[in-house]
Amino acid sequence: MTTASSETRGPATVVPPGDRGAVRIADRVVAKIAAQAAREVLGPLPKDAVPPHATVVVHHGTARVRVHLELDYPSDIGARCAAVRRHVVERVGALVDMEVREVVVHVERLHPAQSPGRA
Repeated sequence: MTTASSETRGPATVVPPGDRGAVRIADRVVAKIAAQAAREVLGPLPKDAVPPHATVVVHHGTARVRVHLELDYPSDIGARCAAVRRHVVERVGALVDMEVREVVVHVERLHPAQSPGRA
C-alpha cells in the first residue's frame, strides 16, 4: 500500500475565502455575550439580585435579543434600559460581527436602593 506524500501531490491549491466554508455562532454564545454586556452596564448588583440573562434568536446573520434583568429603584429605568440596549448592540457587533436588529429589555424585579444610614 502506498500513500501520497505532500511532495508527490503537487502545489497546494489556494481556495478563495468565500469557498472555504462558514462559521456559525451558536445562539447561546450570543446570549452569553449579551448577558455579559448587560452586567457591564449595570455594575454591582444588590446581593439578592439575579444576574442578567439573555435569550437570542439568530436568523441569516442577524440577532434578536431579549435581556432579562433586575434594577435598583428609584433610578432612571428608561435610561438604564437604553444603555443596556446600546451596549448589547455594540458588544455583540464587536465580538461576533453580527447585526443586532432588536434588543428587548425585560425588567423582572426592582430592588430598593440602599440609602446611607439604612440597615
